Amino acid sequence: MTTSGSQKTKTATVRFSATIDTLGSSTLVRLPDQASRQLPSRGQVAVRGSINGHEFRTVLEPDGDKGHWMKIDPGLRQSAHLNPDDHVTVTLETTPNWPEPEVPEDLSAALASAPPKVTDIWDDITPMARWEWVRWINATANPVSRQRRVEVTISKMSSGKRRPCCFDLSACTDPTLAKNGKLRQET
Repeated sequence: MTTSGSQKTKTATVRFSATIDTLGSSTLVRLPDQASRQLPSRGQVAVRGSINGHEFRTVLEPDGDKGHWMKIDPGLRQSAHLNPDDHVTVTLETTPNWPEPEVPEDLSAALASAPPKVTDIWDDITPMARWEWVRWINATANPVSRQRRVEVTISKMSSGKRRPCCFDLSACTDPTLAKNGKLRQET
């Protein structure tokens, strides 16, 4: 096991079979318990891998119950010809090299108008830390709470904070897919 930043990485490859699932408008794969147990964290984990031979790079999300799930983006879904209920073979390898998160428009606008100290911190923190900020902001469906989180992000970075605090990193935080911090089961 090697360490990079705060994610310990295992060099072993994780292989499993699973079924493509839909939850709301999202297409995803739930990792079997045995596969999740091989990962270095109960929280988000950066991986590279393949699904039915089609390569991808992503960040696995925690399901709030000591497991993980992977959202399948439309590009991968199309190139791998994936449909709900398809049985797939997945190969994963953790990586210390996190992809950049998709920064939501409200946070992007706040960062663009923030003092240079904030943008310097944003540029200096790791992609993993940027994922945590984005995840924390995206974890609420309430527009007022969301706006407050964007403001708090800028305020915390203004005071030198490099990561959000005080939220459960092993919870499922997607408000469209989670109930009480756990990935919903119904399809």
